[in-house]
Amino acid sequence: MNPIILFAVLDRRSAGCRVRDMKRIVLPLSLLISACFAPGFSGAKETGENPIFSKGAKLELLFTRKAKLNSGLTEGPAVAPDGSVYFTDMPFGVKDNGMILRFDPRTRRTTVFTNNSGKSNGLAFDSKGSMVSCDGADGGGRRLIRWNLKTGKGATIVDRFNGKRFNAPNDLCIDSKGRIYFTDPRYIGHEPRELKHRAVYRVNKDSTVIEITREVEKPNGITLSPDGRTLYVGDHNNGSDGLNPDPNAPPPPRGAMKVYAFPLNKGGLVAGPRRTLVDFGKEAGCDGITVDSQGNAYLTCRSLSQPGLKVIDPTGRELAFLPTGPKDQTGGFEDWKGIPSNVEFCIGKDKNVLYVTIDKSLYRISTKTEGHPPFRGKQ
Repeated sequence: MNPIILFAVLDRRSAGCRVRDMKRIVLPLSLLISACFAPGFSGAKETGENPIFSKGAKLELLFTRKAKLNSGLTEGPAVAPDGSVYFTDMPFGVKDNGMILRFDPRTRRTTVFTNNSGKSNGLAFDSKGSMVSCDGADGGGRRLIRWNLKTGKGATIVDRFNGKRFNAPNDLCIDSKGRIYFTDPRYIGHEPRELKHRAVYRVNKDSTVIEITREVEKPNGITLSPDGRTLYVGDHNNGSDGLNPDPNAPPPPRGAMKVYAFPLNKGGLVAGPRRTLVDFGKEAGCDGITVDSQGNAYLTCRSLSQPGLKVIDPTGRELAFLPTGPKDQTGGFEDWKGIPSNVEFCIGKDKNVLYVTIDKSLYRISTKTEGHPPFRGKQ
């Protein structure tokens, strides 16, 4: 209620009241006035209800790695036109080349699409139903591949910028015009780096590559807002790049752990200063990102103190947090539990279902919101 209207009502109703009656009004009135002017007050009763996850909602385990691979993690869930979910299984070391797996929601079966993925990480689908993968380093292809789902064969889209090999393509998204935005950090692998900068790039429809921004220390997760006018990028600088073969060498210092929003113009290029939506400080930050139809961003947080899914609105305000593992973990990589890597909504009748890769497994959970259908792009 407008405070001015409130005063008028009380003044009319209290006319003729004795002084001791007015004293009874003073304290409640002062509290109500303070509430009216409090930040975010809308006049509605605060219920504390979670706007994203229903009370008691739990992650459902769908798959856990059975193959004997060297460490690593699952990554990059992407929904195919038929509603099936493809995701990657990335082992460490050059011996194992990694797999791309397919989960069928109708049968709940997971099958191997390819056991020679080139260390694929992030996945996405284009308008023709072909799957595009980001292949990393550590024995991988360091390129973008387009896969034919019927034949199981893949062909290189790009593997260089200005004649130099990419560091290790990590994650990607496709805009409404079929252009592929992708991140190129380096976390592991002893292959020499040819590019001076870690950056975000875009592959145009004619396969030319342009640099979108290098204003990110180590770009990781990436996605577009529903209107295509904002590019979200996770900066996950853990300090490691795998280039020092000496296992006893001190690790390089950690850097930015943030999530940025870059405004894009009609041409899909950065057209203004970046905004920091989340700053994780000294904690490990965000890996994968996706958005729902309302423009909220879903972040997979790899902090050992509190791993989980953080949901924020376009201003960076936290809407919900879903724990995925125990708090305050210690030890090495193999000791970690419940550390999420990437996230994606399904489509069609299951567009409120969120798929999440955690450790070496695939999970899903229903939400109160609906995912924004992938652009896939016009080919």
